[in-house]
Amino acid sequence: MITEKIDLVIVTGMSGAGKTVAIQSFEDLGYFTIDNMPPTLVPKFLELVEQANDNKKVALVVDMRSRLFFNEINSILDKLESNDKINFKILFLDATDGELVSRYKETRRSHPLAADGRVLDGIKLERELLSPLKSLSQNVVDTTELTPRQLRKEISESFSSDSDQASFRIEVLSFGFKYGLPLDADLVFDVRFLPNPYYKPELREKTGLDFEVSDYVMNHEESEDFYQHLLALIKPILPGYQKEGKSVLTIAIGCTGGQHRSVAFAHRLAQELKNDWLVNESHRDKDRRKETVNRS
Repeated sequence: MITEKIDLVIVTGMSGAGKTVAIQSFEDLGYFTIDNMPPTLVPKFLELVEQANDNKKVALVVDMRSRLFFNEINSILDKLESNDKINFKILFLDATDGELVSRYKETRRSHPLAADGRVLDGIKLERELLSPLKSLSQNVVDTTELTPRQLRKEISESFSSDSDQASFRIEVLSFGFKYGLPLDADLVFDVRFLPNPYYKPELREKTGLDFEVSDYVMNHEESEDFYQHLLALIKPILPGYQKEGKSVLTIAIGCTGGQHRSVAFAHRLAQELKNDWLVNESHRDKDRRKETVNRS
């Protein structure tokens, strides 16, 4: 039996250089992530990952907040390097002293090594202590001139592969306005102005996923006209969301109860977008009216 290797990335580097953005980026790439992992716990944690059957991609932030960092990290890294069950890399984030000082002033946080002294003193001490670790790192990224979006892009290009889940996906969601707006929606479209199958007795108990309902909704001229305008609006803007570094774009389409019109539109839109994008389709309120009736 061949055991799948663990892909492990240790994220470290200068405090204030962007480790929070980095670990969020790995999470978007499908990695299991932990921030501020004490070095002594790394081997035990990897044993648990090895026994698990699901995610074998792990990214851990190990940095100066772990007070015993420098007493333990070298021996831990040696063990990881010699473990043939682990594909191991270090990502070291750096920035100039001036930029780090500026970031600390913006956040008004104290440097972990500054104690009661100047921020710059803490930065210089940290840089000296981290110098050996930086020389061991396979990936060193200077974030001085990088925006968070650019850093996410850099990490995606360096650590994702063709077999990885795409870092940008689209959620197409139908819903009923009577049950409230979806809190996570980025774009919301209202189709309550279209002919309603609810008033057709033979269609009332069906949903927009049934051919009879979808056919009824889409065969009206105003429905087709709206759908084509919707496509013309959405398709050109999707690359912009991806370029900006957004990991999930949620497009919500609503009707009164979320059973007929919105479901038919969301399903058609999702099928269309799947030709070019990674798309997940869901229908929040499709069966809610039936469930309410059954409980009464």
